[in-house]
Amino acid sequence: MITRKSKREIEAMDKAGDLLVAVHKEIAKMIRPGISTMEIDAFVEKYLKDHGAIPEQKGFNGYPYATCASINDEICHGFPRKTPLKDGDIVTIDMVVNLNGALADSAWTYAVGDVDEKGKRLMDVTHKAMYLGIEQARAGNRLGDIGHAIQTYAEGEGFSVVRDFTGHGIGPTLHEEPHIPHYGLPNKGLRLKEGMVITIEPMINEGVWQMKMDDNDWTARTQDAGRSAQYEHTLAITKDGPPIILTDQGEERDL
Repeated sequence: MITRKSKREIEAMDKAGDLLVAVHKEIAKMIRPGISTMEIDAFVEKYLKDHGAIPEQKGFNGYPYATCASINDEICHGFPRKTPLKDGDIVTIDMVVNLNGALADSAWTYAVGDVDEKGKRLMDVTHKAMYLGIEQARAGNRLGDIGHAIQTYAEGEGFSVVRDFTGHGIGPTLHEEPHIPHYGLPNKGLRLKEGMVITIEPMINEGVWQMKMDDNDWTARTQDAGRSAQYEHTLAITKDGPPIILTDQGEERDL
């Protein structure tokens, strides 16, 4: 069932988004060769607790950590680990904040030290693809408009779009209807309506889009060992005009 949120609910989710943004900005300061994703995970859990919030994904379907930390060829749901990050790695930190029952979800890919030009380009294309999808997230448009914008841009730049994982509705629980594919045809799919709160979170690969699952039954990685990047925002559909990005990091993008 798709739920449309009230102004009060969206304002509460916006506050959760502000806290999530603050965490990501702290993580950006921490990312460097030598730090481990387990250290980052411990920092996030303490930071949220100190600010009256909880990591919503910890315990979700048995997931054991406050964050997902996906490195290089890991597409998503990578487990935090004690192994230090290396110069040239890319790492995606994904988390969901629960602040007084209101949720916000955002993932960000970070460069660790000096990343090669193709890795930087992968990150740049994925970042832009997310915003091209967000531009289509307007009342009256359809889900296919979002996916088509992302797919045509990313594939036009020589990358591939992961099919196995999608954006989603969010609130009151972590994963709600509808699913938001990051590929598709324009003018197809469910029509967006005011009050819907969704995530747009394209996962873009260097090589093939197909994935394989690790033995932990959580971590997905590329079949050809190519790198994968992901950016994600939570946003609310407005009556007319662009959506409200609840996890906006202050990038001042004009949609």
